[in-house]
Amino acid sequence: MRHYQVRDVMTANPMTVTPVTPLKNVAEILVRARIGVVPVLTPQGRMAGVVAEGDLLRKEQLQRDPEGRHSMHLPYRIRRDIATAETAGELMDRYPATVPVGTSVAEAARLMDRHQSRFLLVTGEDGKLLGVVTARDLLQVFLRPDAAIKAEISRDVLSRYLGTNPVLVRVDVTDGVVRLAGELERKSMLAATLRAVRAVDGVIDVESQLGYAIDDIRLPHGSDQLETVSSPVARRRLT
Repeated sequence: MRHYQVRDVMTANPMTVTPVTPLKNVAEILVRARIGVVPVLTPQGRMAGVVAEGDLLRKEQLQRDPEGRHSMHLPYRIRRDIATAETAGELMDRYPATVPVGTSVAEAARLMDRHQSRFLLVTGEDGKLLGVVTARDLLQVFLRPDAAIKAEISRDVLSRYLGTNPVLVRVDVTDGVVRLAGELERKSMLAATLRAVRAVDGVIDVESQLGYAIDDIRLPHGSDQLETVSSPVARRRLT
């Protein structure tokens, strides 16, 4: 199965500014482009930092109320620097969270949660900026058509990963909720099937009514004969 990667959902070649760009220009870019973050690059094209819309809002707040209770956790020097900043370089976060372009969407979401950030800068192998991915971008995986999810489950999970005949399992997908019914060859495949289906991009939940033809978990001691259940599929396979 190929999972969505940040390259599939990121904003490539994002608008950028330099450290000397006035904050008014930064604000204009954020508003005009309807984005939440602007990367800051040096004149040589190296990443210097990032300015997010929250940074500008914090500056506005500190200008009006330097002793505001929501910012008292910050040292006075930092509050002063934010309040008096005039350029992107003076306000930017110098150590933004970055992620390689080939990172899965699931891992990118974990990184955002770990860094408590709403965005990640996407970099290539050379460390150069390739794009920006936001929390809203990551939500695109939940917009996958139900038909695409169903096809991937039948093709990649049932047929390729589990090696079972997809005709034996009925797959229905409605608004990302997967319903499985039918019969697998072996009992041990049940848990693996549910894990694999839940890992498919765009799946919201999985409801299973799957049965099995052969119980390969509870084997009689000293016997290599598999215990079978009363199943026409099992009987057909064993005759």
